[in-house]
Amino acid sequence: MMNATTFVGLDVHARSIKASALDVVTGEVSNATFGYDHVAVAEWVRSLPQPAKCAYESGVTGFDLQKKLSALGIDCVVGAVSKMIKPAADRKRKNDRNDAAFLARMLSVGNVVEVWVPDDGCEAARDLARALEDAREEVTRSKQLMSKFLLRHGHVFDETTPTGRRKKNWTAAYWAWANSISFAEKADNDALAYYVDRVRSACEEKARLEKLVAAEASKPRWKRRVDSLRCLKGVDVATAADLVFEAGEFARFKNARSFAAWIGLTPSEHSSGESVHKGGITKAGNRHLRRALVESAWHYLGCSAHSKEMAPGQAPDPAARRHATKGVRRLVERREALLERGVHKNKANVATARELACWAWAVGLMAEGHNA
Repeated sequence: MMNATTFVGLDVHARSIKASALDVVTGEVSNATFGYDHVAVAEWVRSLPQPAKCAYESGVTGFDLQKKLSALGIDCVVGAVSKMIKPAADRKRKNDRNDAAFLARMLSVGNVVEVWVPDDGCEAARDLARALEDAREEVTRSKQLMSKFLLRHGHVFDETTPTGRRKKNWTAAYWAWANSISFAEKADNDALAYYVDRVRSACEEKARLEKLVAAEASKPRWKRRVDSLRCLKGVDVATAADLVFEAGEFARFKNARSFAAWIGLTPSEHSSGESVHKGGITKAGNRHLRRALVESAWHYLGCSAHSKEMAPGQAPDPAARRHATKGVRRLVERREALLERGVHKNKANVATARELACWAWAVGLMAEGHNA
């Protein structure tokens, strides 16, 4: 048993906190309800038999309460909700009090998997990178809305080059074509103007956030790891920053497999006895990184196995760069082998992404000064 007398479960919501404390010496259970007030929670925890340890589930409320309680000297952890083992009998008796009591019991027997809590600087960098992802999604959404609006009115961009190749959308030629469109109804012209402004505004915001992420990635805390990860083909500044910001510290993962599992890129499995069945990836992890790595893996479909040239100002760890060169060669060979076996290109790409995650972990670990 952990070195604590009282274990406190906190069911945290946007405006309320339900607390349940279990004294393992006497078996006494105490309950309390608070607004979202860390000071009140800390005072109540101090009134309990000491030492006391608190926990609440990871979720949309983030790490704010944990950081505030820790600053007041309260031992508080965030438990991974995906690792909570909840009895089937409790499924139809869910309420805040029971959830808090359940957390207190799990904490008392050491059955809470603690989430790594990033410091304020790391969390701010994460937020910036995730804002960039939101901006990318907004660009995609805005372009879809505009193109489908034009399609409903019979307008489709179909210009070709002198060789007969169709020109791509969202180029200068496309915008010249879109600006030439005029409708008989003023309302339609107003709608088109709205969609055009929305696309351009979204693209400008995306470009602005890309510069901000690049500036954050160039800070001394991140630069060595970001530059080292950029030695992997398919990994640009934004993707390398995503990996570094989200991981925080690559050394906190005991091996490459655990890092890939944290991202959700490991195969699912449903085996029992002599029956072994493996399915698609679990997708139970960091969606942000999973998407970034799957997109990066497409570069290995046609790239060479040679090392990636360094960009101006890039200063990777020498050992990490050498390891990244091995990784590029291995990933290209791996992708070719999968395609030769007849594996579907999408499945091969995800398999490549999983291995890319492992190489990224090793390169990032070496950039931190550890042996992979």
